[in-house]
Parts: sequence; C-alpha cells; structure tokens
Amino acid sequence: MKISQSIITFLLFTILIAAAPIALQYTGNTTLLDHEFWTLFPFISVLTFLVLVMMLVTYQKKKEYFAQAFLGGTTLKILITMIFIFILLRNNKVNKLVFMADFLYIYLLNTAFEVYILLRNLRHENLR
Repeated sequence: MKISQSIITFLLFTILIAAAPIALQYTGNTTLLDHEFWTLFPFISVLTFLVLVMMLVTYQKKKEYFAQAFLGGTTLKILITMIFIFILLRNNKVNKLVFMADFLYIYLLNTAFEVYILLRNLRHENLR
C-alpha cells in the first residue's frame, strides 16, 4: 500500500470516527461527551498518524522491520497517551466514566485502524 493511499484512508477514517461525536453535539446529547473530548481526539489522531507514517516508511525502506516498527510505534503511542492523560486529568476535573468511554472510543478505534493497515500490508506482501 502506498503512503498516499494510507494517508487518504486515515483521513477518511478520522472523519468517520469524528462524525458520531459531532452528531451528539448537534443533537444536544452532550452527556456522552466529556468537555475534554476535543482535546483528546486530535492528540490521539495526530499520534496515530505519526505512527502510521513511521510504519509505512519503515515498510518501504526495510520490510523485515515492519512488524517491529508497528509494535514499537504502538508501545510509544500508549506511553505518550498515558502521560498526556495523566497531565490532562491532573489539571482538569472530568466525569471519569464518560472520559474513560471517550478515551476508549478514540484509542481503540485508532489502534484497530493501525492493525488493519498492518494486516493489509502483510497480506499484500504474501500475495507476491
């Protein structure tokens, strides 16, 4: 998969997962969104984007290190995200259950997308 295809797919995916929270805001169902949701969403999305680009560049340069780049990037992403959440929760008062649900919504969907790209690239290599 080319990097440009993956970037376009990622942008469409990000718009897709942002659609549900935007719809909740416009319908007035803001009880399911924490007030820090829109701080967390771009942070995790940009972090996922950086990990995705790192994985794809590694795939193009040294294919044998692709899986290690994925694991290292995902580990780095969770560590950076946990530090960010610690700072965010320390400085702001949030509804813990709603914040946790929002975090899991964003983080797990982004990680699932990373795994999808990983599997798509590995499957493509096996077909050759």
